[in-house]
Amino acid sequence: MAGRTDEQHRIALFIDFENLVTNTGISANNFDLQPALDQLLEQGKVVFRRAYCNWSRFEDAKQRLHDVGVELVDVPPSTRAGKNSADMRLVIDALELCYAREQIDTFVIASGDSDFCPLAYKLRENGRTVIGLAVREASSQMFVRACDQFIYMKPKNRGESSHKDKDHGGRGSKSDEGKGGKRGGKGHDKGHDKGGKEAAESKGGKPKAEVPAVAREVVQSLLRRATGPLNPSLVKETIVRKEPDFDERDHGFSTFARLLEALEQEGLLRRVQQGRQGYIVGPDSDVGAPPREAKGGKGRHAKAPVPVEEEEEELESYPDPDDEGL
Repeated sequence: MAGRTDEQHRIALFIDFENLVTNTGISANNFDLQPALDQLLEQGKVVFRRAYCNWSRFEDAKQRLHDVGVELVDVPPSTRAGKNSADMRLVIDALELCYAREQIDTFVIASGDSDFCPLAYKLRENGRTVIGLAVREASSQMFVRACDQFIYMKPKNRGESSHKDKDHGGRGSKSDEGKGGKRGGKGHDKGHDKGGKEAAESKGGKPKAEVPAVAREVVQSLLRRATGPLNPSLVKETIVRKEPDFDERDHGFSTFARLLEALEQEGLLRRVQQGRQGYIVGPDSDVGAPPREAKGGKGRHAKAPVPVEEEEEELESYPDPDDEGL
């Protein structure tokens, strides 16, 4: 990780597919990885993409995953109850890739299962960044805290899924929509108490903008110890380290810059511009402040001091030599 920039990150994506589509509001026929993939591509290059599942149960999702370059690993059931070893295969492949490919510095585990906590700990122990990816209602808080960052996937509503199925040639049938609807209903009921924000967003409403306490704490702590202007990205990274699933949009801010603007209005910081880069400083800092007015003047309307005219030197008088003899 040392010496790398955001553009140089090499990311490996591992997907426990069955975990993402079981009681989460997402079904095989409306699964869409692209929004989450777009967020990962903002952080670096996704050079490894693999999904594990018994694919005979989820035929509808195979083509969509192929379209975004995901390699499908078929893990048939190993017990009479139908349980497979997809999670074990995922862990083995992730560790093997960690030790064999040092250039891959970021591992994304698409699952909300707390069984992947030991994997996250081991990857971080080896200097890798771990990002979790799952649906909020089906994510274990233990696994969320085990990751450096956590991205939540949002289930599509029924109207969006049915419209998309029509665009793909009508492959989605009414029976598939019914199954997806049941899963979606169960998922939303489970997260009704915690997921009120998602429900409001699905109806077209936006959550009320409210600055989270963690943002205030981080900004005050960093500014208290800072010896110069702070890059806003450092503030965001520090917040994410404390709360891996932090997302300013969950608090009503479209961008992190909007959140900083709200903090500036509260008087906790001041934003300054140096060249093309914006920074934040303490509210009482002199960095980027307008020049102070001189004590006897009022800005540009102050009268300039009147220059003191040099006094003309008096001509010395010398006695007339003719008068000396008189």
